[in-house]
Amino acid sequence: MDWATSEIVTVLAFLLPGLVAAAVFYSLTAYSRPNDLGLVVQALAFTVAAQAITWIVLALTSLAWEVDSWPSGVETVFSVFCAIFLALVMAWLVNHDFAHNILRFLEITRETSYPSEWYGAFAENDRHYVVLHLKNGNRLYGWPEKWPSRPDQGHFQLSECEWLVDDERRDLTGVSVLLVPAQTVDMIEFIRAGQSEVREEE
Repeated sequence: MDWATSEIVTVLAFLLPGLVAAAVFYSLTAYSRPNDLGLVVQALAFTVAAQAITWIVLALTSLAWEVDSWPSGVETVFSVFCAIFLALVMAWLVNHDFAHNILRFLEITRETSYPSEWYGAFAENDRHYVVLHLKNGNRLYGWPEKWPSRPDQGHFQLSECEWLVDDERRDLTGVSVLLVPAQTVDMIEFIRAGQSEVREEE
């Protein structure tokens, strides 16, 4: 039993950089956390990459500073920082659709880095006003300060809100910010900032 416990501790210590990196990555992106097996695989990938960078950096540093060996724990701590840095880079690449944008330009794929079309629409139109078509038939115009990553949960946080009734706009007097549950929204229009006219329903 002690042997099994020791092996588990050793494995967790080895995967620590990757587990920390995975936690950082999922806290900064809209991707859903995978199952345990998927998380272990991703943690292993982050760990291997972080260990490789750590080995190269410490080897080059040892040559430059003529250091025979580093104190115990330096490699582990440095690999954790490398893994966190890798997670930050990966989150930036995913949130900006960077890699897939290049691949689409090369006509290798038509996919995006975004977790869904919903998320991609907001990511690519983040400087637009929106018209929320509510399921009860009402329409709400405003500036989206925050929006949910998924259409079935969370809230829209709108400022500069106006109800669109027939051909008129009705200000929400005294309201600075309005929260709208995503589940009450049926359709969304994106309106360019500075475009004064909002398309009315026929």
